[in-house]
Amino acid sequence: MTRISIPRRRLIQGAAAAIALPSFGALAQSPARQFRIGNQKGYLTLLKGRGTLERRLAPLGVSVKWTEFTAGPVQLEALNVGSIDFGDVGEAPPIFAQAAGAPLAYVGATVPRPQSEAVLVPKGSAIKTVADLKGKKIALNKGSNVHYFIVKLFEKHGLAFADLNLVYLPPADARAAFEKGSVDAWVIWDPFLAAAEKSLDARVLADATGVVGNRAYYFSSLDYVAKNADVLAIAIEELNKVDVWGAANKGELAGELATLWGLPKPVAELSVNRSAYGTAPITKAILGEQQKIADTFFELKLIPKKINVLEAAGAGVA
Repeated sequence: MTRISIPRRRLIQGAAAAIALPSFGALAQSPARQFRIGNQKGYLTLLKGRGTLERRLAPLGVSVKWTEFTAGPVQLEALNVGSIDFGDVGEAPPIFAQAAGAPLAYVGATVPRPQSEAVLVPKGSAIKTVADLKGKKIALNKGSNVHYFIVKLFEKHGLAFADLNLVYLPPADARAAFEKGSVDAWVIWDPFLAAAEKSLDARVLADATGVVGNRAYYFSSLDYVAKNADVLAIAIEELNKVDVWGAANKGELAGELATLWGLPKPVAELSVNRSAYGTAPITKAILGEQQKIADTFFELKLIPKKINVLEAAGAGVA
């Protein structure tokens, strides 16, 4: 019988081990799960500061990366090109994103917050009722949540869309126009709303109570939802914990938000005290609310095609 020399035996054993086990290089290249969050200066930023999301996701082998954005539409653009997996946004931007073919998936929503958006007029304005807005210059951000709000407000008061005289301006420019008196009214949301009330002594003509819900939404991509439902469920749970804490500690919440927004605390307090609190997973009923907005925007020719919002629902939506 031919004896195998020790060096050759070791060579055979090494070859067998190489076949049986992945190399260290292969292990190093195994993709770990990531959760890339796009946050505005709001509740997601508060969650980031607490570090609770990272602690809950660490045992699952999920790393968290944060990127700050200035607005919801920019976050949705980042989602569309695959730069983020999660973000927060108002009612309207997801409608435009879906109409443009973005792989959007709704994963969570706040409770309705109708008092957090309103029509403002100058303190001494002769405009006293919604009917008085007929034909008046009204500033708002085109295609935003307040765009939908003013359309429905006019409908509720028996006015037609043709009675609207809208001036499309982003919040900063709209505030400047409002201050100069070059527009008669301004439709806006918090904290811009609260800031105008406090610093300009503006008067609320009507808020969205009884007109529209004004929810905020949390979104992901359809692909990420399919592969990471556990991660997204934890994120919504942790956001709701921030909401629950905020409802019970409004003074502290106002302080944190004032610092975050760079606004005086009384402005943040006004916003916080009229807000509503609670975040939960998305439902078909909530998406039905979004469908109404989408249908309205299609009728107004703000989006190029009719969309089915349920197509932006992840698996398992109740």
